[in-house]
Order: sequence, then C-alpha cells, then structure tokens
Amino acid sequence: MADVLSQNEIDALLKQLSSGELDVNDIEEDHSVKAKDYDFSRPAKFSKEHLRTLEIIFEHFGRLLSSNLPAYLRKNVQVEVMNSEAVTYQEFSNALSNPVLLGVVNMSPLKGNIILELATNVGFAIIDRLLGGTGESLFKMRDFSEIELAILEKIFNLIIDLLREPWENVVEIDPYLERIETNSQFAQIISPTEMIAIITININVGGVEGLMNVCLPFITLEDVMDKLNTKYWFSTMQDRDEESYSDVIETAINKALIPVSAELGKSSITVWDFVNLQVGDVIKLNRNVEDELDVYVGNIVKFKATPGSSSDNYAIKVTEIYREEE
Repeated sequence: MADVLSQNEIDALLKQLSSGELDVNDIEEDHSVKAKDYDFSRPAKFSKEHLRTLEIIFEHFGRLLSSNLPAYLRKNVQVEVMNSEAVTYQEFSNALSNPVLLGVVNMSPLKGNIILELATNVGFAIIDRLLGGTGESLFKMRDFSEIELAILEKIFNLIIDLLREPWENVVEIDPYLERIETNSQFAQIISPTEMIAIITININVGGVEGLMNVCLPFITLEDVMDKLNTKYWFSTMQDRDEESYSDVIETAINKALIPVSAELGKSSITVWDFVNLQVGDVIKLNRNVEDELDVYVGNIVKFKATPGSSSDNYAIKVTEIYREEE
C-alpha cells in the first residue's frame, strides 16, 4: 500500500507545482518491467557467497597440505588458493591438457564424485623426489608409467585424506580415491552441460610450481548448498584448543626420518697410508674395546651405547641418554 501524505505535505506539493519548481513528469512512476538476461546454458547455481565459502574451505585444506606434504617429500611445500569460478563441465574438460593427471574422488556420503587435477610438472617432481632425486620436473612432458601412477596414488590418498577436516563444519565426509586417469575422456563424471565450481590452487614443491584444480559438481554439493555460506560457517565453527594443533604437529614430526649413527672411534693417518691400505690392515682407534660408543642423532650426541649384534646384523645397546639439561 502506498504511503499516505499529510495535509501539510499535500499543500507543499501543490505550491511547488504551481510555482514551477516541480515538474509532473519528474514524479511519474515507471511501471515498465525490466527484463534480465538469463543464459539457460549456464544456470546460476553457485552464488558469490557459495564460492567464497568454498575458498575458505580450501584455504584450510591448503594449510594442511603445506604442513603434511614436507614430511613425505622432504621439500618445502607452499600452497595458495588463487581463485574460484562457476563454469560448465565441458569448459573444464576442454581446457585440460594431454597428458593430464586426474584423481576421481568419491565424496561419500555426498552424491557423485569430484575431480582433483594436478599439474603434470608437479606430479613428475613429486615422483622424482620420492625416488631419491632432487625433485626436478621433466623438460618434455610424457605419459605416466604404471609404476609412476602407483607412486602418485599414495600421494593422492594422502591429499584426499586431508579433505576430511576442512569439510567437517559443513558435513562429515569419508572421501576416497576411486581411480587416477591420464586421459580426460575417461573422467566424464557428469553431463558436459552441468555446472561445476572450480577452485584453483597454486602449489610450489621445492621450486617446481604448478596448479591444482578442484572440480566440484553442483549435483555433489546440492544437499549441502544451504550450509555453504559464511554466516552458517562461522556460527557452527568449533573452537579448537592448542592441543589439537599440537597433536597434528607431533604426528608430522613423528613421521620425519632422521639419521642415527654410532661412532666406533677416531684415528688419524697419512694420505700415503690411506692410499696403500690393503685387506687385513688394522687401523688403531682412540677407544678401547670395553669403552661405550657415542650415538649421534643428526650431528648431536644423544646416547651412550655398547656394540653388539642382533639377527646377524650389527647393533648397539643404549646404556645412557643425554638430557638437554646436561
């Protein structure tokens, strides 16, 4: 219902009309209906609020990648969410290169699958690092061998397992890797015209930089779309105490490999004696047979031990522990 004018307002309005200060055409209401263009081939299923919430989820996911991958790759890993957008699945698949590295992930209990696309140069760098190399990528891209895919499957399983925590404020998921595809034609998980959300993540593994694209179909997220807004997100976010983060750090440290060595003794000889060493020669050490050995963790003495054997292998028995306060 329109607002009712008071008598004073009516008098003031008539006075302005009679004096010419107000034109009747200026106060005529425009009753025309303005039409808005709508592209039925690209239905707007993801709002800016939905995309922003997905960015928050995967920013958390990126922090977990940065703290967990270095324990396996022994390289510094930097992860950054670049952007998010809504496109059709056909646009996503047409932009894929060949060969490509696609992980098809089941997002149980959500319907359907999502896709993790990892840049091939990052994939080869990870393989090189896990096989003892320096973590360099290939100069010329090629198809992945079966052995290389088996190695990458372990890394994909690790990455997918890290999806649980970022999503727990929206829905409890139990994701698992269904398969790895190197040809985009075999990864048609939905209709080409279906809308998807793409989260683009930049990954830097020891200087080798590439992108990871996360493809999230609307049909997979349809049941939780109402929860993909920042208002719901922050209202349901649980406070995390410091102990939970301490447990994560402790778990990552426990998986780190460190060298441990026992020093039998030291000796000094001339270069001439070293060059002319023969089988059966004896080098006198600065330690007696009954003396305890120094055991190094890295380059720090942490234990005293006595030498021996176990199951036909050389072994030591720890007799004393050096504490930090000592």
